[in-house]
Amino acid sequence: QVQLVESGGGLAQSGGSLRLSCAASGSIVSVRTMGWYRQAPGKERESVALIIRGDATNSAADYADSVKGRFTISRDNAKNTVYLQMNSLKAEDTAVYYCAARRTYSISRSRQDYDYWGQGTQVTVSS
Repeated sequence: QVQLVESGGGLAQSGGSLRLSCAASGSIVSVRTMGWYRQAPGKERESVALIIRGDATNSAADYADSVKGRFTISRDNAKNTVYLQMNSLKAEDTAVYYCAARRTYSISRSRQDYDYWGQGTQVTVSS
């Protein structure tokens, strides 16, 4: 089993920055792809940024169009942690952000493909 614990959420002003962290524990060897989803009130959960947890030659990343150029996903395999650096925040980025992980080395935006989920961390951006 794998446990995912998010941290770093909070309140930011429009144009500001926040950095989210997701620490994985448990059967880490089974975690091959990790990433972030978000869910705003009344909306479906959507993928934000995903990354393959491979070596330096296998770290492909994927971003939702709405965050490209503003958000950056990275991982530290030694710490079993994935990060989401969020810059130029907008009010529409307000949501609960969830860390997700799956057991295969491939990026999928479908939430059904993810085996493990964190509890979520609230990000609120004031305009």
